[in-house]
Amino acid sequence: MGIGGALSEGVLKKIVLSYTYVAIWIFLSFTVIVYNKYILDRKMYNWPYPISLTMIHMSFCSSLAFLLVRVFKVVEPVTMSWDLYLKSVVPIGLLYSLSLWLSNSAYIYLSVSFIQMLKALMPVAVYSIGVLSKKEIFKSETMTNMISISIGVGIAAYGEAKFDTWGVMLQLGAVAFEATRLVMIQILLTSKGITLNPITSLYYVAPCCLIFLFVPWVFVEYPLLTETSSFHFDYLIFGTNSLCAFALNLAVFLLVGKTSALTMNVAGVVKDWLLIAFSWSVIKDTVTPINLFGYALAFLGVAYYNHAKLQALKVKEAQKKAQQPDEEAGRLLEEREGENNGSRKNELQD
Repeated sequence: MGIGGALSEGVLKKIVLSYTYVAIWIFLSFTVIVYNKYILDRKMYNWPYPISLTMIHMSFCSSLAFLLVRVFKVVEPVTMSWDLYLKSVVPIGLLYSLSLWLSNSAYIYLSVSFIQMLKALMPVAVYSIGVLSKKEIFKSETMTNMISISIGVGIAAYGEAKFDTWGVMLQLGAVAFEATRLVMIQILLTSKGITLNPITSLYYVAPCCLIFLFVPWVFVEYPLLTETSSFHFDYLIFGTNSLCAFALNLAVFLLVGKTSALTMNVAGVVKDWLLIAFSWSVIKDTVTPINLFGYALAFLGVAYYNHAKLQALKVKEAQKKAQQPDEEAGRLLEEREGENNGSRKNELQD
């Protein structure tokens, strides 16, 4: 009874912690998205400078990541040569900077709810790029599911009350760059045995993102900012916004480390529905029945995709467990053969 009670108490504690990590991640992700919308939207805080905002985030995050890695030594840095950094991390930093720039720019033109609907195309983009780069195996069943997600997003776009072509192009570009980044991480880092958690990722990637963003900022936003003489840097707004962005990365570190990346994907779906509800009820964005029908169709496709990935992971785990006894038996057989050969040699010498 005591052992069973202790076991159930341990399991219950693990479940509570897992849900706590999920809740923290959803809250922070929700906060960062709504906060960015508030800053960039011309009808709200009215500071439509997405490159500048992203550069503020990267400066803040790279500084804190440096402190955590080098000063406080919360996480260990990854052993990496300059050659590997230039060939692997820098291309990923370029893709990340473009993804953040375009996704933040989309908040100026599109509603929060519609952006979340367009983000449902992420599995489609990741799978398509994975197949083209030969990191994913083409399966007609998976591709059919990807088409259903795309149709759902297309219906949602058709029903969008405030459709903006430029905003949609920006968000689709952000999805494409982010999907390419995720695939490139597999090709350039994971395949070489290098794993970066969100903290070490910011430590290595954020500085080169800052450099890449500086180039378009000089030509696109710097002239506009110099003309706006009335602007004064609001340390409270931008400081808390950057802190939320960094805290979100810490939450990803906790969530993936204590649960799994798949859990984060499932939690992401919950967050998207909450954002759509918030966008409609609080920000007063128009959400039409066609919007909801299209996104519901895309949601079912994404849910099925996550379910298929979970089943594939279970099969892999089962295969690993099945191979372990065979490997152990083979090792024991080799040891016995070695012992027998040794005893035979001794008999011959006698």
